[in-house]
Amino acid sequence: MPSQNSATQHGQFSPAHIRATWSGTASVEEAAQAFGLSRSKSYDLVRRGEFPCRVLRIGRATRIVTASLLRVLESGEPEYNTVDTRHSTLP
Repeated sequence: MPSQNSATQHGQFSPAHIRATWSGTASVEEAAQAFGLSRSKSYDLVRRGEFPCRVLRIGRATRIVTASLLRVLESGEPEYNTVDTRHSTLP
């Protein structure tokens, strides 16, 4: 039987709770907890461009796009930071 603390933590990172309480971006640490990953593993995935949702680098800060995190949690399909070349006007 899960402890009350783990049940509380699960609820804290449920899509409904995230949608209601998080802002437009989250820290890597918050996103790591939502995915059940360690902080160091998450930063390693960010560094390699393999974090499962959209990552913003703003100066020296790294933020996770909350809407992307929610889509990944709900669908199970990762959204990597890739460039969509279907609509590109570059030669």
